Amino acid sequence: MMIGRVIGNVWATRKKDSLSGSKLMIVQRLDAVSGESLENFVAVDCVGSGIGEKVLVTVGSSARKALENTEAPVDAAIVGIIDEAKD
Repeated sequence: MMIGRVIGNVWATRKKDSLSGSKLMIVQRLDAVSGESLENFVAVDCVGSGIGEKVLVTVGSSARKALENTEAPVDAAIVGIIDEAKD
Protein backbone atom coordinates (compact mmCIF):
# COMPACT_ATOMS: atom_id res chain seq x y z
CA MET A 1 0.00 0.00 0.00
CA MET A 2 1.00 3.61 -0.39
CA ILE A 3 0.06 7.07 0.80
CA GLY A 4 -1.14 9.76 -1.56
CA ARG A 5 -3.09 12.98 -1.85
CA VAL A 6 -6.14 13.34 -4.09
CA ILE A 7 -5.42 16.20 -6.49
CA GLY A 8 -8.25 15.88 -9.01
CA ASN A 9 -10.84 13.68 -10.62
CA VAL A 10 -11.30 12.08 -14.03
CA TRP A 11 -14.51 12.31 -16.04
CA ALA A 12 -14.92 9.43 -18.49
CA THR A 13 -18.21 9.30 -20.38
CA ARG A 14 -17.15 6.04 -22.03
CA LYS A 15 -15.49 3.31 -20.02
CA LYS A 16 -15.55 -0.44 -19.50
CA ASP A 17 -18.94 -1.62 -18.19
CA SER A 18 -17.28 -3.07 -15.07
CA LEU A 19 -16.25 0.50 -14.11
CA SER A 20 -19.73 1.93 -14.46
CA GLY A 21 -20.60 3.94 -11.36
CA SER A 22 -16.98 4.07 -10.17
CA LYS A 23 -15.41 7.41 -9.23
CA LEU A 24 -11.93 7.90 -10.72
CA MET A 25 -9.52 10.18 -8.86
CA ILE A 26 -6.07 11.56 -9.67
CA VAL A 27 -3.71 10.74 -6.79
CA GLN A 28 -0.25 12.16 -6.19
CA ARG A 29 1.89 9.57 -4.42
CA LEU A 30 3.69 10.86 -1.32
CA ASP A 31 6.94 9.56 0.16
CA ALA A 32 5.87 8.12 3.53
CA VAL A 33 8.98 9.44 5.32
CA SER A 34 9.78 12.82 3.75
CA GLY A 35 6.29 13.70 2.48
CA GLU A 36 7.86 14.54 -0.89
CA SER A 37 5.47 14.51 -3.86
CA LEU A 38 6.12 11.74 -6.36
CA GLU A 39 4.29 10.57 -9.50
CA ASN A 40 0.58 11.00 -10.23
CA PHE A 41 -1.77 8.16 -11.15
CA VAL A 42 -5.48 7.38 -11.44
CA ALA A 43 -7.21 5.26 -8.81
CA VAL A 44 -10.78 4.07 -8.30
CA ASP A 45 -12.27 5.58 -5.15
CA CYS A 46 -13.85 2.97 -2.85
CA VAL A 47 -14.38 5.25 0.17
CA GLY A 48 -15.73 8.61 -1.00
CA SER A 49 -12.54 10.65 -0.78
CA GLY A 50 -12.32 14.26 -1.93
CA ILE A 51 -9.77 16.57 -3.46
CA GLY A 52 -7.07 17.55 -0.96
CA GLU A 53 -7.47 14.50 1.28
CA LYS A 54 -4.61 12.16 2.18
CA VAL A 55 -5.51 8.62 1.24
CA LEU A 56 -4.35 5.04 1.53
CA VAL A 57 -4.04 3.30 -1.84
CA THR A 58 -3.67 -0.37 -2.67
CA VAL A 59 -2.43 -1.61 -6.03
CA GLY A 60 -2.49 -4.73 -8.18
CA SER A 61 -4.85 -7.62 -7.51
CA SER A 62 -5.63 -6.15 -4.07
CA ALA A 63 -7.17 -3.14 -5.82
CA ARG A 64 -9.55 -5.37 -7.77
CA LYS A 65 -10.48 -7.20 -4.57
CA ALA A 66 -11.24 -3.86 -2.89
CA LEU A 67 -13.81 -3.24 -5.65
CA GLU A 68 -15.20 -6.74 -5.09
CA ASN A 69 -14.87 -7.22 -8.86
CA THR A 70 -11.81 -9.25 -9.80
CA GLU A 71 -12.62 -8.80 -13.50
CA ALA A 72 -12.42 -4.98 -13.43
CA PRO A 73 -9.44 -3.43 -15.27
CA VAL A 74 -8.13 -1.68 -12.16
CA ASP A 75 -4.62 -1.54 -10.74
CA ALA A 76 -5.05 1.15 -8.04
CA ALA A 77 -7.86 1.72 -5.53
CA ILE A 78 -8.33 4.23 -2.73
CA VAL A 79 -9.23 2.15 0.33
CA GLY A 80 -8.89 4.64 3.19
CA ILE A 81 -8.86 8.32 4.12
CA ILE A 82 -5.98 9.18 6.45
CA ASP A 83 -6.84 11.29 9.49
CA GLU A 84 -3.38 11.22 11.02
CA ALA A 85 -0.05 9.46 10.41
CA LYS A 86 2.74 9.21 12.99
CA ASP A 87 6.36 8.19 12.51
